[in-house]
Amino acid sequence: MSNMETKKKKSLPIGGDKLVLLAAIVVVFILFTAINENFLTWTNFVNILVAAALIGTIAVGHTYLIIAAQNDLSPGSLAALCGVTVALLLSMNVPIVLAVLITMAVGAVVGIFNAWMVNKIKLEAFIATLVTQSVIRGFAYLICDGRPVAISNKAMVAFGKARFLTIPIVVWIMIAAMIIFGFVLAKTRFGRSVYAIGGSVEAARLAGLNPKRIVTLCFVLIGVLSAVGGIGYAARMNAGQPNANINLEFDAITAVILGGVSFTGGVGDMGGTALGVFLIQAFNSGLNMVGISQFWQYVARGALLLFALTTDYIRKERKNKALLEASMKAAEAE
Repeated sequence: MSNMETKKKKSLPIGGDKLVLLAAIVVVFILFTAINENFLTWTNFVNILVAAALIGTIAVGHTYLIIAAQNDLSPGSLAALCGVTVALLLSMNVPIVLAVLITMAVGAVVGIFNAWMVNKIKLEAFIATLVTQSVIRGFAYLICDGRPVAISNKAMVAFGKARFLTIPIVVWIMIAAMIIFGFVLAKTRFGRSVYAIGGSVEAARLAGLNPKRIVTLCFVLIGVLSAVGGIGYAARMNAGQPNANINLEFDAITAVILGGVSFTGGVGDMGGTALGVFLIQAFNSGLNMVGISQFWQYVARGALLLFALTTDYIRKERKNKALLEASMKAAEAE
């Protein structure tokens, strides 16, 4: 088999995943439009993008982490904490730029703490960030006595309402994050390093990489992006809300896995994540528009996560089978 044929075969599953996602998006739009004709309107399309802005921004960070064979269950709580933090700072007349920078620094510090638990204490990322999720949510309630903090700063209110080409700025921030960090992931040495440690930490170490540093940078990235998402959400709501974004990270993780990122690490790209985010939010929006009970929506989202994990398992099994067949052919050739 020629090298060109081998490359084509390797690229097919990735293209196939994206075609399946595009087909799923089309099916979702056809199904919900048949039930409610208002689903297929420009207004609803923009609403889907706005609702996806926070999930999508956090999903960018999750893409890096999961490719690096890590995870983070704290972004929803961190986004809430950062929304409350920026609102409190603005209420104390802190300049908006400084308030935003301080809030982003809070996100970075939480990311460093998560990385410290994973790298130094050797906790599994799932357990470490489950701890952080609870602690951060507690701090979000404590610093505001459990009450929403209104935002009256004119610049922040204007930012929350600002639009470009009829689309809110928070959506453009999500799109910019996907493009920029998608490029970094696909085209830079750091991006290749993320894939390397997700494939094999030991092999990456032997190749001269520093897995702990790369993991730390990935956790800092998702921490900062969670802060940015939390700031944008607070600006849109005109308030920092300590009870906001509960279980947000599960939608983000579902979108990333649906997008083709392997839960075991080393596989995936930002294009798949973008499609996964849009599919998740279109699905959620459709459930709301057709009047599905909130309780059944929890069931549907859980089923969607199960589907994402199942498809990831199938992809992994197919990959292992292909590697085994290739190994056997190589052995026969010798």
